[in-house]
Amino acid sequence: MKLLLLLGLVTLAQCLVSRIPLRRAKSLRQSLREHGLLNRYLKQHPYNLAAKYFPTSTSAEPLQNYLNTEYFGTISIGTPAQEFTVIFDTGSSNLWVPSVYCSSKSCSNHKRFNPADSSTFISTNDSLYIAYGTGSMTGVLGYDTVTVTGIEVIHQIFGLSETEPGDFFYYAPFDGILGLAFPSIASSGATPVFDNMMAEGLVSKDLFSVYLSKNEQSGSFVLFGAIDPFYTTRGITWIPLSAETYWQITMDRYVSINGKSVACSLGCQAIVDTGTSLLAMPNRALGTILRTLGASSGGEINCNSVSMLPDVVFHINGKAFPVSPSAYVMESNGFCNLGFEGMNVPTESGELWILGDIFIHEYYVIFNRAKNMVGLSPLP
Repeated sequence: MKLLLLLGLVTLAQCLVSRIPLRRAKSLRQSLREHGLLNRYLKQHPYNLAAKYFPTSTSAEPLQNYLNTEYFGTISIGTPAQEFTVIFDTGSSNLWVPSVYCSSKSCSNHKRFNPADSSTFISTNDSLYIAYGTGSMTGVLGYDTVTVTGIEVIHQIFGLSETEPGDFFYYAPFDGILGLAFPSIASSGATPVFDNMMAEGLVSKDLFSVYLSKNEQSGSFVLFGAIDPFYTTRGITWIPLSAETYWQITMDRYVSINGKSVACSLGCQAIVDTGTSLLAMPNRALGTILRTLGASSGGEINCNSVSMLPDVVFHINGKAFPVSPSAYVMESNGFCNLGFEGMNVPTESGELWILGDIFIHEYYVIFNRAKNMVGLSPLP
């Protein structure tokens, strides 16, 4: 694909910028429901979303939150290129894809990397283990050329899965995961793709940005190395990171609805995570917000009342960031649910919230590694 020149940026000879389009597909939750497997799966595999961010070992990366993920893009690995659909996940740091070594049913209907077909593949004796709330992924590590649109990362380490979770993962609409968080949380010490892009001078700026369109609109993308000025006409608010692990920030001491504080009175941490579809919060805060919005304890709400719902407002770094009902209400087959999920994880700096796609729909998000900051620009 061609490299993209953005208005106001320098010439191509001086600037390396790569835009990768994202497409929206059915989530794993939808697929499981359509096949009559969702209730069985949820009963057999109870989970705690927060386990992704506070694993029990350094090589654990639970994936239960991917049940709702809907945005995917395409990369290629090897020479000649082998294409894979991946989640661009700011909540993890490893790249892995299924391989021809994988014997699990879940690999049988997904693309699998074949090292024998790549002239640039280099094998290792190192293994990779990533724990899921629903099983585990095991595999081996190798090196090869990874291409993200116009950017070729030579000698990129990645995981080749040999086993994956059970048959429910068979319905997942993605092949693998490309993590965009910090090296400090990478399993097996693998260097993340974007870190190699920066180290090798493959991006003009040490940042990437994300736009997720609402509803069925097209145009979602991840842009490596640049900020698209079309999406920042309403200004950018820069928020310093509170930890260089995930893209973690500190929220002010209140989340409000109709001007009234409803949560976060003792202080909160928040992780901006493209790999989580919903907006996750402490269970106690969830209960308060559901009652305030007139929803049931399970998050169901009368579709006729959606037009009258207020914004849920997050206060971060001294500024207000509203999330509108058009972003947090999900409608399917005539039923409406709020896109909120409960969890309980205390941190040293307060409760933990996960600002997933529900939040990101409202803002153009810039992940700045040069300054270790997150930039938020309100979308029209």
